[in-house]
Amino acid sequence: MLPPHRVVVAAFPGVELLNVTGPAEVFTMATRVAGAGRAGYTVRIATGRGEPVTTAGGIRLMADLALEDVDGDVDTLLVSGAVQVRDHEVEPVVDRGMVDWLREVAPGTRRVGSVCSGAHLLAAAGLLDGRTATTHWRTAARLAADHPLVTVDPDPIYIREGGLWTCAGISSGMDMALAMVTEDHGPELALATARTMVMYVKRAGGQSQFSVPLTPPATPGDRVDDLRVWIGEHLTEDLSAEVLAARLHLSVRHFSRLFRDRTGTTPAGYVESLRLEAARRLLQDSAHGLPEVAALSGLGSVESLHRSFRRRLGTTPAAYRRRFR
Repeated sequence: MLPPHRVVVAAFPGVELLNVTGPAEVFTMATRVAGAGRAGYTVRIATGRGEPVTTAGGIRLMADLALEDVDGDVDTLLVSGAVQVRDHEVEPVVDRGMVDWLREVAPGTRRVGSVCSGAHLLAAAGLLDGRTATTHWRTAARLAADHPLVTVDPDPIYIREGGLWTCAGISSGMDMALAMVTEDHGPELALATARTMVMYVKRAGGQSQFSVPLTPPATPGDRVDDLRVWIGEHLTEDLSAEVLAARLHLSVRHFSRLFRDRTGTTPAGYVESLRLEAARRLLQDSAHGLPEVAALSGLGSVESLHRSFRRRLGTTPAAYRRRFR
C-alpha cells in the first residue's frame, strides 16, 4: 500500500478556526471513508514554535509541531489567513515569520495552498508572482493593490495553477480540499466524502453571489456621483447611456469615458450591477415571484433576470433564493 499523503496546515494567532479545521476534516474524513488498505492522509497542524494559538473566535488551537520541524516529506502544505478590522476596514494579517518560512519551505513541497486571506502570505513570499489567484472577496482588492504581479480574480471559490492553490473565504477551504482529494484519489472518493459531510462536491457559482458590489461612496456635489445616486433611485426607468449622458449635458462618448474613469466600469455595467443587487434583496427579503422581481429591480423580464444571474453570479434566481432567503 502506498504511504498516506502528509498534509501540514500552518497557523498563527488570529486565524479563523474553520480555515484550519475545515480542510483538515475533509482530509481525515476522506481517509475514514476510503477505509483500511487504501492510502489516505495524515494531517498535522504547525505553529511558530509548536505552541497553541488563539483563533479569531477565542478558541485555542493545539499544534502538533513547530514550523522548523516541518521537513521535506510534506505532500500538501496549507496556510490559513487572519484579518484585523480597523475603522470598519478589513485588513489581512501578514505574519513575517510565516512569510519567511513559506519562502524557504514551499519550493520543496509538491502542493501548496492558501485558505482565505492566507493568499496574502503566499503573495508576500513571492509565490504568486505571475500567477492568477483568489482570496476572500473582502480582501481581494487589497491583494491586487499590494501585489501587482499577481492577477487577482475575486470570484472563484478556488483556483489551481500547477502546484499552487488559492481559495476564497473560510468554508471554501473545504471545497478546495475536496478538489485535492479528487486529484489524489479520484472523484468517487471525493463524492463519498462530500456525501458523508453533507457537502456539495462542487458548489454552484462563485463568490459574487455572497458579496455586495463594492462601489466608491458618493461625493455630494460631484456630477457623476450625484448621477450614481439618482440611478439607484430610478432603477425601473430608462437608464441607457444616451439618457444618462443627456442628464449631464454631455455627448454619449464623452460621458461613457468620464463615467468609466470615475467608477472603473461602463454605465451599462454599473446599472446592471445595481439592478442585480436590487433583485438579490427582493429574492432574499420578499415573497415576490420572478416576474415581479424582474420588474421591480429594473431588469425587466424573467429572461433578463436569469441572464444577469447566470453571467454575474454563476447561478439562477431560484437557486439563489433557496440558498439565502
